[in-house]
Amino acid sequence: MKIKNILVPIDFSDLSVKALQIANHICEAFDAKITLFHAYIPVADVDGLYYMGMGVGTQTPFEDIEPSIKDRLKQIGGEHLNKKYIADTVVGIGNPSHAINEAASDKDLVIMTTHGRTGFTRLLLGSTTEKVLRTSHTPVLAVEKASDFAPLKRMMVTTDFSEHSYAAFPYANAIASAYGARIDLVHVMKYDEYKTMGTASTSSEARKEHLAKLVDAYFSEIKDQVRTEVILTSESPHEALFNLDFSRDYNLIVMSTIGRTGLDYLTLGSTTANVVRHVDTAVLSVNPRDELAKDEE
Repeated sequence: MKIKNILVPIDFSDLSVKALQIANHICEAFDAKITLFHAYIPVADVDGLYYMGMGVGTQTPFEDIEPSIKDRLKQIGGEHLNKKYIADTVVGIGNPSHAINEAASDKDLVIMTTHGRTGFTRLLLGSTTEKVLRTSHTPVLAVEKASDFAPLKRMMVTTDFSEHSYAAFPYANAIASAYGARIDLVHVMKYDEYKTMGTASTSSEARKEHLAKLVDAYFSEIKDQVRTEVILTSESPHEALFNLDFSRDYNLIVMSTIGRTGLDYLTLGSTTANVVRHVDTAVLSVNPRDELAKDEE
Protein backbone atom coordinates (compact mmCIF):
# COMPACT_ATOMS: atom_id res chain seq x y z
CA MET A 1 0.00 0.00 0.00
CA LYS A 2 1.35 3.40 -0.95
CA ILE A 3 0.39 7.02 -0.41
CA LYS A 4 2.36 8.98 -2.99
CA ASN A 5 -0.21 11.10 -4.85
CA ILE A 6 -2.85 13.04 -2.93
CA LEU A 7 -5.79 15.05 -4.26
CA VAL A 8 -6.98 17.94 -2.09
CA PRO A 9 -10.23 19.55 -3.32
CA ILE A 10 -10.44 23.20 -2.29
CA ASP A 11 -13.54 25.40 -2.23
CA PHE A 12 -11.60 28.43 -0.92
CA SER A 13 -13.44 28.40 2.41
CA ASP A 14 -11.59 28.83 5.69
CA LEU A 15 -12.46 25.22 6.50
CA SER A 16 -10.72 23.87 3.42
CA VAL A 17 -7.44 25.10 4.91
CA LYS A 18 -7.74 22.26 7.44
CA ALA A 19 -7.44 19.70 4.62
CA LEU A 20 -4.26 21.41 3.44
CA GLN A 21 -2.71 21.31 6.90
CA ILE A 22 -3.39 17.60 7.27
CA ALA A 23 -2.19 16.92 3.71
CA ASN A 24 1.08 18.61 4.62
CA HIS A 25 1.53 16.27 7.61
CA ILE A 26 0.85 13.19 5.48
CA CYS A 27 3.31 14.34 2.81
CA GLU A 28 5.97 14.68 5.49
CA ALA A 29 5.34 11.10 6.64
CA PHE A 30 5.10 9.49 3.18
CA ASP A 31 7.10 11.86 0.97
CA ALA A 32 3.94 12.31 -1.10
CA LYS A 33 2.87 14.96 -3.61
CA ILE A 34 -0.32 17.03 -3.66
CA THR A 35 -2.60 18.01 -6.52
CA LEU A 36 -4.78 20.99 -5.59
CA PHE A 37 -8.22 20.84 -7.20
CA HIS A 38 -11.26 23.03 -7.62
CA ALA A 39 -14.48 22.30 -9.52
CA TYR A 40 -17.24 24.70 -10.48
CA ILE A 41 -20.52 24.67 -12.39
CA PRO A 42 -20.28 27.54 -14.93
CA VAL A 43 -23.81 28.95 -14.72
CA ALA A 44 -24.57 28.37 -11.05
CA ASP A 45 -21.17 28.82 -9.51
CA VAL A 46 -19.10 31.40 -11.37
CA ASP A 47 -20.75 34.34 -9.59
CA GLY A 48 -19.28 32.87 -6.42
CA LEU A 49 -15.80 33.48 -7.84
CA TYR A 50 -16.28 37.19 -7.14
CA TYR A 51 -16.06 36.61 -3.41
CA MET A 52 -12.84 34.66 -3.94
CA GLY A 53 -11.38 37.92 -5.15
CA MET A 54 -10.93 36.85 -8.77
CA GLY A 55 -13.14 39.44 -10.43
CA VAL A 56 -14.70 37.05 -12.94
CA GLY A 57 -18.37 36.38 -13.58
CA THR A 58 -20.84 34.49 -15.72
CA GLN A 59 -19.80 36.24 -18.96
CA THR A 60 -16.10 35.46 -18.52
CA PRO A 61 -14.78 32.82 -20.99
CA PHE A 62 -13.50 29.63 -19.40
CA GLU A 63 -10.05 30.17 -20.89
CA ASP A 64 -9.85 33.29 -18.68
CA ILE A 65 -11.48 31.70 -15.63
CA GLU A 66 -9.22 28.65 -15.41
CA PRO A 67 -5.96 30.62 -15.01
CA SER A 68 -7.59 32.75 -12.29
CA ILE A 69 -8.67 29.66 -10.36
CA LYS A 70 -5.26 28.06 -10.75
CA ASP A 71 -3.58 31.20 -9.50
CA ARG A 72 -5.84 31.18 -6.46
CA LEU A 73 -5.06 27.49 -5.85
CA LYS A 74 -1.34 28.21 -6.05
CA GLN A 75 -1.75 31.12 -3.65
CA ILE A 76 -3.63 29.16 -1.00
CA GLY A 77 -1.29 26.21 -1.45
CA GLY A 78 1.73 28.42 -1.00
CA GLU A 79 0.27 29.85 2.19
CA HIS A 80 -0.45 26.51 3.88
CA LEU A 81 1.77 23.86 2.28
CA ASN A 82 5.44 23.18 1.94
CA LYS A 83 5.86 24.11 -1.73
CA LYS A 84 7.99 21.03 -2.43
CA TYR A 85 4.88 18.89 -1.93
CA ILE A 86 2.73 20.69 -4.55
CA ALA A 87 2.75 18.69 -7.79
CA ASP A 88 -0.06 20.33 -9.77
CA THR A 89 -3.18 22.50 -9.78
CA VAL A 90 -6.23 21.22 -11.63
CA VAL A 91 -9.61 22.82 -12.44
CA GLY A 92 -12.71 20.76 -13.18
CA ILE A 93 -16.10 21.73 -14.54
CA GLY A 94 -19.45 20.29 -13.48
CA ASN A 95 -20.89 18.47 -10.50
CA PRO A 96 -18.22 18.74 -7.77
CA SER A 97 -18.46 15.16 -6.50
CA HIS A 98 -18.25 13.71 -10.03
CA ALA A 99 -15.37 16.02 -10.91
CA ILE A 100 -13.49 15.07 -7.73
CA ASN A 101 -13.93 11.35 -8.39
CA GLU A 102 -12.67 11.76 -11.94
CA ALA A 103 -9.65 13.77 -10.82
CA ALA A 104 -8.91 11.23 -8.07
CA SER A 105 -8.95 8.18 -10.36
CA ASP A 106 -5.15 8.03 -10.52
CA LYS A 107 -4.51 9.21 -6.95
CA ASP A 108 -3.81 7.26 -3.77
CA LEU A 109 -5.80 9.44 -1.39
CA VAL A 110 -8.36 12.26 -1.32
CA ILE A 111 -8.30 14.67 1.63
CA MET A 112 -11.29 16.97 2.02
CA THR A 113 -13.34 18.71 4.69
CA THR A 114 -16.83 17.55 5.60
CA HIS A 115 -18.46 20.84 4.67
CA GLY A 116 -17.30 24.14 3.29
CA ARG A 117 -18.39 27.17 1.38
CA THR A 118 -21.85 25.84 0.50
CA GLY A 119 -22.83 25.80 4.17
CA PHE A 120 -23.86 22.14 4.34
CA THR A 121 -23.76 20.79 7.88
CA ARG A 122 -22.42 17.31 8.32
CA LEU A 123 -25.84 16.13 9.54
CA LEU A 124 -27.37 17.03 6.18
CA LEU A 125 -27.28 14.28 3.59
CA GLY A 126 -26.12 15.21 0.13
CA SER A 127 -22.96 17.18 0.88
CA THR A 128 -20.16 16.93 -1.66
CA THR A 129 -17.92 15.08 0.80
CA GLU A 130 -20.55 12.47 1.58
CA LYS A 131 -21.21 11.86 -2.11
CA VAL A 132 -17.49 11.43 -2.72
CA LEU A 133 -17.17 9.15 0.30
CA ARG A 134 -19.93 6.90 -1.05
CA THR A 135 -18.76 6.72 -4.65
CA SER A 136 -15.00 7.24 -4.75
CA HIS A 137 -12.77 4.33 -5.70
CA THR A 138 -9.92 6.22 -4.02
CA PRO A 139 -9.70 6.27 -0.20
CA VAL A 140 -11.13 9.48 1.27
CA LEU A 141 -9.85 11.20 4.40
CA ALA A 142 -12.71 13.38 5.67
CA VAL A 143 -11.65 16.04 8.18
CA GLU A 144 -13.43 18.55 10.38
CA LYS A 145 -12.31 21.93 11.65
CA ALA A 146 -11.82 20.41 15.10
CA SER A 147 -9.95 17.32 13.85
CA ASP A 148 -6.83 16.87 15.98
CA PHE A 149 -4.75 14.90 13.48
CA ALA A 150 -1.18 15.70 14.44
CA PRO A 151 0.72 14.48 16.25
CA LEU A 152 -0.93 11.20 15.25
CA LYS A 153 -0.64 8.96 18.29
CA ARG A 154 -3.83 6.90 18.48
CA MET A 155 -6.10 5.36 15.84
CA MET A 156 -9.34 3.40 15.85
CA VAL A 157 -9.71 0.75 13.15
CA THR A 158 -13.07 -1.01 12.82
CA THR A 159 -14.00 -4.44 11.54
CA ASP A 160 -17.11 -6.59 11.28
CA PHE A 161 -15.04 -9.62 10.18
CA SER A 162 -16.00 -9.19 6.54
CA GLU A 163 -13.49 -9.26 3.69
CA HIS A 164 -14.74 -5.76 2.89
CA SER A 165 -13.61 -4.41 6.25
CA TYR A 166 -10.16 -5.99 5.85
CA ALA A 167 -9.53 -3.85 2.76
CA ALA A 168 -8.95 -0.88 5.07
CA PHE A 169 -6.25 -2.66 7.10
CA PRO A 170 -3.28 -1.99 4.76
CA TYR A 171 -3.91 1.75 5.03
CA ALA A 172 -4.18 1.56 8.81
CA ASN A 173 -0.97 -0.47 8.94
CA ALA A 174 0.96 1.95 6.72
CA ILE A 175 -0.18 5.02 8.65
CA ALA A 176 0.47 3.49 12.07
CA SER A 177 3.93 2.39 10.89
CA ALA A 178 4.77 5.84 9.51
CA TYR A 179 3.71 7.66 12.67
CA GLY A 180 4.41 5.04 15.33
CA ALA A 181 0.76 5.32 16.33
CA ARG A 182 -1.24 2.91 18.50
CA ILE A 183 -4.19 1.10 16.95
CA ASP A 184 -7.37 0.03 18.72
CA LEU A 185 -8.83 -2.69 16.48
CA VAL A 186 -12.52 -2.56 17.39
CA HIS A 187 -15.51 -4.81 16.75
CA VAL A 188 -19.05 -3.84 17.80
CA MET A 189 -21.70 -6.45 18.61
CA LYS A 190 -25.27 -5.80 19.79
CA TYR A 191 -27.07 -7.46 22.68
CA ASP A 192 -30.27 -7.87 20.70
CA GLU A 193 -28.57 -10.31 18.31
CA TYR A 194 -28.57 -12.91 21.13
CA LYS A 195 -31.27 -14.59 23.18
CA THR A 196 -29.29 -14.62 26.43
CA MET A 197 -26.39 -12.76 27.96
CA GLY A 198 -24.56 -16.06 28.30
CA THR A 199 -24.71 -16.62 24.56
CA ALA A 200 -23.58 -13.05 23.94
CA SER A 201 -20.61 -13.46 26.29
CA THR A 202 -19.56 -16.71 24.61
CA SER A 203 -19.73 -15.05 21.21
CA SER A 204 -17.78 -12.07 22.51
CA GLU A 205 -14.90 -14.30 23.63
CA ALA A 206 -14.83 -16.03 20.25
CA ARG A 207 -14.68 -12.68 18.49
CA LYS A 208 -11.81 -11.55 20.70
CA GLU A 209 -9.88 -14.60 19.50
CA HIS A 210 -10.77 -13.71 15.92
CA LEU A 211 -9.44 -10.20 16.39
CA ALA A 212 -6.14 -11.60 17.69
CA LYS A 213 -5.82 -13.69 14.53
CA LEU A 214 -6.46 -10.60 12.40
CA VAL A 215 -3.63 -8.80 14.16
CA ASP A 216 -1.28 -11.67 13.31
CA ALA A 217 -2.49 -11.72 9.69
CA TYR A 218 -2.57 -7.99 8.91
CA PHE A 219 -0.48 -6.18 11.53
CA SER A 220 2.26 -8.67 12.40
CA GLU A 221 5.10 -6.15 11.94
CA ILE A 222 3.53 -3.66 14.35
CA LYS A 223 1.54 -6.00 16.58
CA ASP A 224 3.00 -4.37 19.70
CA GLN A 225 1.18 -1.19 18.65
CA VAL A 226 -2.21 -2.92 18.27
CA ARG A 227 -4.81 -3.52 20.97
CA THR A 228 -8.06 -5.39 20.27
CA GLU A 229 -11.49 -4.72 21.73
CA VAL A 230 -14.99 -6.15 21.42
CA ILE A 231 -17.78 -3.76 22.40
CA LEU A 232 -21.02 -5.42 23.51
CA THR A 233 -23.73 -2.79 23.39
CA SER A 234 -27.41 -2.00 22.93
CA GLU A 235 -26.50 0.98 20.73
CA SER A 236 -26.20 1.10 16.97
CA PRO A 237 -22.65 0.54 15.67
CA HIS A 238 -22.13 4.19 14.77
CA GLU A 239 -23.37 5.34 18.19
CA ALA A 240 -21.00 2.93 19.93
CA LEU A 241 -18.08 4.10 17.80
CA PHE A 242 -18.97 7.75 18.37
CA ASN A 243 -19.03 7.27 22.14
CA LEU A 244 -15.73 5.39 22.06
CA ASP A 245 -14.13 8.15 20.00
CA PHE A 246 -15.51 10.82 22.32
CA SER A 247 -14.05 9.10 25.39
CA ARG A 248 -10.59 8.49 23.90
CA ASP A 249 -9.86 11.41 21.59
CA TYR A 250 -8.51 9.44 18.65
CA ASN A 251 -6.51 11.25 15.98
CA LEU A 252 -7.83 9.04 13.17
CA ILE A 253 -10.58 6.50 12.50
CA VAL A 254 -10.11 4.01 9.65
CA MET A 255 -13.16 2.25 8.19
CA SER A 256 -14.42 0.47 5.10
CA THR A 257 -17.41 1.97 3.28
CA ILE A 258 -19.12 -1.44 3.01
CA GLY A 259 -19.43 -4.16 5.64
CA ARG A 260 -20.88 -7.60 6.16
CA THR A 261 -24.45 -6.36 5.92
CA GLY A 262 -23.95 -5.93 2.20
CA LEU A 263 -25.20 -2.36 2.23
CA ASP A 264 -24.15 -0.68 -0.97
CA TYR A 265 -22.13 2.47 -0.46
CA LEU A 266 -24.84 4.40 -2.30
CA THR A 267 -27.38 3.41 0.36
CA LEU A 268 -28.12 6.13 2.90
CA GLY A 269 -27.42 5.44 6.54
CA SER A 270 -24.24 3.33 6.38
CA THR A 271 -22.16 3.11 9.55
CA THR A 272 -19.21 4.92 7.97
CA ALA A 273 -21.34 7.82 6.73
CA ASN A 274 -22.98 8.17 10.13
CA VAL A 275 -19.61 8.19 11.88
CA VAL A 276 -18.33 10.90 9.52
CA ARG A 277 -21.41 13.01 10.24
CA HIS A 278 -21.05 12.86 14.00
CA VAL A 279 -17.38 12.84 14.98
CA ASP A 280 -14.80 15.61 14.93
CA THR A 281 -12.02 13.07 14.39
CA ALA A 282 -10.57 12.63 10.91
CA VAL A 283 -12.08 9.54 9.23
CA LEU A 284 -10.34 7.56 6.49
CA SER A 285 -12.88 5.58 4.46
CA VAL A 286 -11.76 2.89 2.04
CA ASN A 287 -13.93 1.56 -0.77
CA PRO A 288 -13.36 -2.22 -0.48
CA ARG A 289 -14.53 -3.04 -3.98
CA ASP A 290 -11.54 -1.36 -5.53
CA GLU A 291 -9.07 -2.78 -3.00
CA LEU A 292 -10.40 -6.34 -3.33
CA ALA A 293 -10.23 -6.05 -7.11
CA LYS A 294 -6.54 -5.10 -6.83
CA ASP A 295 -5.91 -8.19 -4.70
CA GLU A 296 -7.47 -10.38 -7.38
CA GLU A 297 -5.31 -8.99 -10.19
